[in-house]
Amino acid sequence: MSDLTFTYIKISIDQDVLTLTLNRPEKLNALHPIMIQEIDAVFEEIVPLDSIKGVILIGEGDKAFAAGADIKAFQGLTSEEAQILSQEGQSTFLKIAQCAKPVIAAVNGFALGGGLELALAAHIRIASAQAQIGLPETTLGLVPGYGGTQRLTNLVGRGRALQLMLTAQRIDASTALEWGIFNAVVSPSDVLTTSKTWMLQILKQAPIALRECIRLVLEAELSGGQAMPEEAKSFGRCSATSDFIEGTTAFLEKRPPVFKGK
Repeated sequence: MSDLTFTYIKISIDQDVLTLTLNRPEKLNALHPIMIQEIDAVFEEIVPLDSIKGVILIGEGDKAFAAGADIKAFQGLTSEEAQILSQEGQSTFLKIAQCAKPVIAAVNGFALGGGLELALAAHIRIASAQAQIGLPETTLGLVPGYGGTQRLTNLVGRGRALQLMLTAQRIDASTALEWGIFNAVVSPSDVLTTSKTWMLQILKQAPIALRECIRLVLEAELSGGQAMPEEAKSFGRCSATSDFIEGTTAFLEKRPPVFKGK
């Protein structure tokens, strides 16, 4: 395990699942540039370890997942410096989106601005019934800068994405569920436990197949849905794995499969 130390996040590992907690509750877990650097370090150095099978993102406390970026960090920046800040956030969030291991965002409260962009980078989002989301950047004279304009549009379509961005209004958890932003909405006390339950169910499946599903969905987003040849190649690769033999054998023998990720 890495000897990394953190200022604005916490990590814990249980049943091969790493839980990364945004830890600035006094600031509603606002995304300070150092926090983003720390998230980047975790996905760069710890998440790739064989001992880690999946990741859950959550905010400290019961009010916010992450209530936006730290506005003070934006003040006084030149145009070039602001662009670099955006690019650094995009790079980190792309590592999350492209992570070969499943990532669930446990949205336990407000997810606004950069906080929503972080949740959108995860593969699955499970939210508290009290959660609210929004992209209020236009009220600051900005646009979402950590990939939100692209990921939200891919998820909900142009009309609803522009509705959130142009009005800067928040929507509640039930609306976000209806729009397909959230995969599930549960009581506030159940957000983390439900996320862990979903993760453990996911991790019962064949690891190589999980990795390929994540990669192909991302490929579909990047190529406008023109990734059919990649899907066929992936299907062929998976069919040559020991996990495929185990999965089909277990099905025919009417027993649970025991996957080895090989």
